[in-house]
Amino acid sequence: MNLKKKASAFLLEKAMEYVSGNPVEKLPKLLKWADEFDKADNWKVQRNLFHRIIDDPQNIWYQYIMGLYNDIDAGVLQTTFRNFLINAVMVGYPMQRKIEEKYDCNIPWAILMDPTSACNLHCTGCWAAEYGNKLNMTYDELDSIINQANELGTHFFLFSGGEPLVRKSDIIKLCEAHPDCQFTSFTNGTLIDEAFADEMLRVKNFIPTISVEGFEKDTDFRRGDGIFKKVERAMALLKEKKLPFGISCCYTSKNVDMIGSEEYFDQMIAWGAKFCWFFTYMPVGKEAVPELMVTASQREFMYNQIRKFRHTKPIFTLDFWNDGEYSGGCLAGGRRYLHINANGDMEPCAFVHYSDSNIREKTLLQALQSPLFKAYRKGQPFNDNHLRPCPLLDNPGALSNIIETSGAHSTDFQNPEDVHDLSGKCFNVAKNWAPVADELWNCSCSCDSCKISG
Repeated sequence: MNLKKKASAFLLEKAMEYVSGNPVEKLPKLLKWADEFDKADNWKVQRNLFHRIIDDPQNIWYQYIMGLYNDIDAGVLQTTFRNFLINAVMVGYPMQRKIEEKYDCNIPWAILMDPTSACNLHCTGCWAAEYGNKLNMTYDELDSIINQANELGTHFFLFSGGEPLVRKSDIIKLCEAHPDCQFTSFTNGTLIDEAFADEMLRVKNFIPTISVEGFEKDTDFRRGDGIFKKVERAMALLKEKKLPFGISCCYTSKNVDMIGSEEYFDQMIAWGAKFCWFFTYMPVGKEAVPELMVTASQREFMYNQIRKFRHTKPIFTLDFWNDGEYSGGCLAGGRRYLHINANGDMEPCAFVHYSDSNIREKTLLQALQSPLFKAYRKGQPFNDNHLRPCPLLDNPGALSNIIETSGAHSTDFQNPEDVHDLSGKCFNVAKNWAPVADELWNCSCSCDSCKISG
């Protein structure tokens, strides 16, 4: 890191420390100092954005920021700020782009990896439930992936599975070993107990993202009877201990009206969630239920609802598919993230179970230079309309072509799925979404239902 970046990172961390005691009083003072310091207006756009928020207590993002200070342990908030904004963004992102240019391959900003295929639940339509507890990466393998990623500038890691908290002792150990990295996991939440919450509070760099598919009826429909109440108890425990957490929602044709309702957004905020990842149902695996895929009108409904509530609800939201306009299209293939399954296979995406590289046989950098990841890089973006970002869900034939030309193989060790069969499940869905997405993309007005402004 050069001297200028070091100085900027140091100032940002000190600013965070200064504000933490009294954000209502100190944030405006800090912004005033920034105005006086930035005489050349190098940061005018950013300062104006913060003024719109900080100068207006009625602004929803003012309320969100104050909620972070009020609701989250100061040490955890400080650590999250340092690891996410400074290490992963300010320091890591420029380093990734430099290495990307040197090796002519994608370098990920985040890595999603599965410590295990084991899970204590058997959710409808979940491919992980098919694998059982047969696949696991060792602690040393997980640690090696993180070390290799750090060399590439990557400091943000997500765990999935299976149920990653089956390995919660190893996850805490990884958090201890890498205090400069930010960790999170997609979890069903049922294994979060007081002892684990206390460990989270101790290490400070782990944030769970809990899967909830609506209210009790909707969640238990997919995850099993009684799961909703267990998840609510876990969220109440985290809130009580001032630990941040988010929610992961898979919206399907059965629950989309509930997931996109104002009632549900209000409930997530009441539970104490600070962010929500939205995913649409994908028909991956032998037990997939294509009927659960949303229709074009249902996907449009989520597109509009999420954008509307970003102006009115104090919760940070990300829509994995419908936010392609902000990410410049598909994030996968290492462009911004990749997936490593519990067998060590490096996959372009959590929803694309094909690989030509295993982390036990190649380094992370070598795998990123493999034919599969090179083909992803060459094809991105897969559509000039970034509301149709996905080579599987939105662009029929794109993924099939990548898999065939790269020689990648299915990573489903029980029931390998031909890529043409997988893509065929999405053909009509993609066909129906295309005109809706094109109309949204080509809309030239600036109303909230089209594209979020600023």
